[in-house]
Amino acid sequence: MSTNTRANKLIVLGIDGMDPRLTRKYVDAGAMPNLKKIIEKGVCREDLVLLGAHPTITPPMWTTLATGAYPSTHGITCFWRKDKEDLDAIDYNLNSENCQAEQIWNIFAEEADKKTLVWHWPGSSWPPTSKSPNLHVVDGSQPSAISLGIAMCDGTYVVEASSETSTLSVSSKEHSAAGAGCIIDGLEVEGEAGNVGAFAFSLKPVFNIMLTIGDGEGSMEEDNKIYVHTPLKEASGWEDAPSEAKEFAFTLMGGYIRRWALVTKNEQGIYDSVAIYANKKSTTPLTVLKGTRNPDFTVLDTYHLDGEDKPTNRMYTALEIAPDGSNVRMLVSSAMDYSKDELFYPRNLYKQVTENIGYVPITPSCNGDDQEMVESYLLPAWENYREWQGKAINYLIEENGYEVVFSHLHNIDCLGHNFWMYAKSRAHKPVDEVAYQGYIQNAYEDTDRYFGQFMHLLDEGWTIAIVSDHGLLTRQEEEPALLGDPLGVNAAILYRLGYTALKKTPEGKLLKEIDWEHTKAIATRGSYIWINVKGRDKYGIVDPEDKYQVEEQLINDLYNYRDQYGNRVVSLVLRNKDAAILGLDGPETGDLVYFTNEGTNRNHGDSLSTTLGYADTSVSPIFVAAGPGFKEGQKTDRVIRQVDFAPTLAYIMGIRQPKQSEGSIVHQIIDRDL
Repeated sequence: MSTNTRANKLIVLGIDGMDPRLTRKYVDAGAMPNLKKIIEKGVCREDLVLLGAHPTITPPMWTTLATGAYPSTHGITCFWRKDKEDLDAIDYNLNSENCQAEQIWNIFAEEADKKTLVWHWPGSSWPPTSKSPNLHVVDGSQPSAISLGIAMCDGTYVVEASSETSTLSVSSKEHSAAGAGCIIDGLEVEGEAGNVGAFAFSLKPVFNIMLTIGDGEGSMEEDNKIYVHTPLKEASGWEDAPSEAKEFAFTLMGGYIRRWALVTKNEQGIYDSVAIYANKKSTTPLTVLKGTRNPDFTVLDTYHLDGEDKPTNRMYTALEIAPDGSNVRMLVSSAMDYSKDELFYPRNLYKQVTENIGYVPITPSCNGDDQEMVESYLLPAWENYREWQGKAINYLIEENGYEVVFSHLHNIDCLGHNFWMYAKSRAHKPVDEVAYQGYIQNAYEDTDRYFGQFMHLLDEGWTIAIVSDHGLLTRQEEEPALLGDPLGVNAAILYRLGYTALKKTPEGKLLKEIDWEHTKAIATRGSYIWINVKGRDKYGIVDPEDKYQVEEQLINDLYNYRDQYGNRVVSLVLRNKDAAILGLDGPETGDLVYFTNEGTNRNHGDSLSTTLGYADTSVSPIFVAAGPGFKEGQKTDRVIRQVDFAPTLAYIMGIRQPKQSEGSIVHQIIDRDL
């Protein structure tokens, strides 16, 4: 430890998708009092902006914050990774084994002898990259919520029971997990927690040829709930049912599991309660829902499927109970298998948290086009998760004596992908944009309550740093340009321009299959285009000596391309060698690196980090810090970059900078009084 140590204990409160422009607006309006106190006690720019690196997407930016290195250096260049064999395939990339730069928390644990907790930092944290007993790591294998990638085991249901329904039926709409972007499920993790580095991720390469908005991130706008329609009738055959109770049955787990409900009256003779049972012989309900929109966030159940028991935690809430008992609507959330402890290192951390704070709560997995779902499910469930996470981290700090904590909360980003697009009313989807903009503010106000859970640490001598990977904006147009989506091949525009060829049916209908014999270039993942070079690529047709000319023509064509509204789609295109100025050169980025134009872009990920959006939104990340090591109540004009974050933390904590760090210490905000 350096004799110039300015701070001894540090907590980083990382908030995915937190926008400084909106934050400044809400702070000034008095809606974020805890953050206002932190700002008054600490340092930041007046606009709260941290100049973001690129691409403005989760895994690369959290890795840049942890290493002080640009993506071309640390190697995490998008949400997914280009497959080694096929240009049209993408591989899972939230894997620390792909990171080529040193993470700052390893220095704290190994060299500073500080007990360090890394809590769900998505990108370069999982699996743990140090064997130091001082380093404890919780998940980070996907961004949305703890253990979601391995523990989610069912969908979200809306159960509608009616006296006019005669038979039980189930209807649903297809939903692509890959299209969700922030919600990755089906992840398999192998290895023993006692053997750091033995973890292996298993997720097959994804071949996703995107021709419409619904083929990628836009699938989040589709209704992915499962609807159960079931008869509501007089209760019979129960072990112990109240007088005049009514019953209905509903299915879960793809129809393999059936659960029963009793609807009962209050003392005034009005039906107002729904009790859920495993079966009619049960005398103890799984939960009792009193009134509407009064959720039970921790309904524990066990489903026997495929020869094994799945112990689950899920949320139930009644949406509607007719006073005469003729109709009931109920929401049943996705389920989390609470036996899963594989993503806690060491594994006994899971037992510590669940026995003292509770099981990992569910986070919502449905779109936000329905205001009822936003108000009764999305916002309350995330508030519950936020409360649980704050309690869990505080408990672990107290019990385990951590001196350094790097933490991440995904509420703003996940909610943003659910309903930010509805904050602007559109011709094809008219909505109450005032209400949705209010929901955005609700998310920020709850984030402020999260900060409030850690305010006591400032009084106890801790340094607090608040940071985000990017902002999250409300896009301008009816639909974003079909370019820059990170979840596969952006085929539509390059097909129209004649660079990506697609196979067709005998009738001339386009197939989602590349015609490699006629494909000169392919746009895969966010922001990257690869020339299909002969001798380098599997199906290459472009002679290496012609590569420069193809790039030149493609750059011209992209700048000249206009969308259906007459707007230029691309704001900047660079060759790989020129993208070095953004830290995006090298083998893990494309032959061309591009960014979509302000107004034609999607929520984030495909545009420059200085992009602004509708309703005071922006793509820039945020930075605020307070406590020992930083000046008190100071604003700076200094441009602070994401690569500056790790070097500055290292300096105030008296440790060396990460080896591959490319940022600089922000001396203007550091307290010189040792």
